[in-house]
Amino acid sequence: MMVNGLVAVTQAGLILLLGMLGLRMFSLIRQESTHQVGVMASGDPVSPPQPKVQQRPIRRKQQTPDYASSDKTELYTRLHILAGLQERDCRVKGLMLSGAPETVRSCAAAWLYGAACAFTPRHQRHTEALAGIVARIISRKTGSGQPEAVQAISTLTTSNLLLACYRAGLEGAEFWQDHQYVPASSSLYEVVTSNAFI
Repeated sequence: MMVNGLVAVTQAGLILLLGMLGLRMFSLIRQESTHQVGVMASGDPVSPPQPKVQQRPIRRKQQTPDYASSDKTELYTRLHILAGLQERDCRVKGLMLSGAPETVRSCAAAWLYGAACAFTPRHQRHTEALAGIVARIISRKTGSGQPEAVQAISTLTTSNLLLACYRAGLEGAEFWQDHQYVPASSSLYEVVTSNAFI
């Protein structure tokens, strides 16, 4: 008996709410149509009076080439995943990046920097912040120090080998974004073994 009463009260409440919703929608439609008629008659849009607000001078934040924290986190995550995949690919094929010569670790830094540029808007590429992110990841994956990775990135344009690695990283990351794998021709292993004479 109580259950039937509860159901009846709930139904009555829902019908009442539905009726109130219908009335509110009807009043909003009437207000909108009245507003549109006023606009059509006068030719000028009618806008409700705006409250007066004291004007304060706008302070502009200094533009820095740094990233928003969410963008930085997303970039770091993507690079970490891609670096891990490439490090694994090298390891499976017999190239241990952690014990490799400094030239190979510099190639890995250049490759990952190219990948970072592929993931970054053009106006934020080639910044110290981006180089720092790449250097942190490379130092974890290869055991190379961050200063050595930053040095490899900063001298990128002076070495054909590092430029080839950078281009391969850029192309590989762009392909990876669409297809979820890096083609062999753009992989870190391929570019290092074909250019570093290992």
